[in-house]
Amino acid sequence: MSWLQRLREGLSKTRENIAKSVPWNRDPEEVLEELEYALISADVGVEATQEVIEEVRASGKKDLREALKQALVVQLEPDLLRAKLRKVGLFNRGNIQKTTIEPAGQVILMVGVNGVGKTTTIAKLGQYYQSRGKKVMFCAGDTFRAAGGAQLGIWGERIGIPVIQGPEGSDPAALAYDAAMARKARGMDLLLVDTAGRLHTKHNLMEELVKVKRSIAKADPGEPGEVWLVLDAVTGQNGLEQAKKFNEAVGLTGVVVTKLDGTAKGGVLVPIVRELGVPIKFIGVGEAATDLQPFDAGEFVEALLG
Repeated sequence: MSWLQRLREGLSKTRENIAKSVPWNRDPEEVLEELEYALISADVGVEATQEVIEEVRASGKKDLREALKQALVVQLEPDLLRAKLRKVGLFNRGNIQKTTIEPAGQVILMVGVNGVGKTTTIAKLGQYYQSRGKKVMFCAGDTFRAAGGAQLGIWGERIGIPVIQGPEGSDPAALAYDAAMARKARGMDLLLVDTAGRLHTKHNLMEELVKVKRSIAKADPGEPGEVWLVLDAVTGQNGLEQAKKFNEAVGLTGVVVTKLDGTAKGGVLVPIVRELGVPIKFIGVGEAATDLQPFDAGEFVEALLG
């Protein structure tokens, strides 16, 4: 099964719900009314749904499904210029090839709650950038979880990426500092820093993340250039709350959405982009390294709606 097929399968429940609940061949206003309920149930969110409905209504298109696709693609584009270009047909699916997601700076701080697949995602990102000619290293900053550092160490050994590790229970901020210094000393292009899974509702745990970020900046001014949240797609609207809290604490620059091959409510990507202005960088639909792919709004909406 191809990557796109797995994405379509993962979004099948959302797609079927919309297809079954929306009477596409009836009066346009009746379609829009049912569509509003369907989008809210898919975790698109009330405000984003209202904007989408108004966009579809204002489009004047007879094919409401196509108008919906275009409206959702625009919602998933945080850059206003690109959103405008989307509206006139540029950057839509088939118009451009996927480009490499080039991170700002040379350190990416990876954050997220327990169980979202953060460490595995870091390994996949390492392979992604390594295959594109970058010299990559990891920092096993999840020092609180039993065997957390060892897990990333095993990945690093398997794919040939060096890993900065410390003893279990060691200070993750100090380890991140050492890793940032090591990246500069070794002339590596990119450092991916793992962190312990944080409950976004726990203030002290979030403060530790702030300390890790500050330590990286001390070792390498201007870094981390990126702070990416790893988010489990099955969390639905709770994912939006996670994103808000992490954004408040450490200033997110991107989101990586995992487990879209499960019973995902993919609609939650819309309010995350809309409310935070934070782009979706990658989406994952399986265990293989190639199952983590750069996010393309047009491709995603096509899989969501068919």
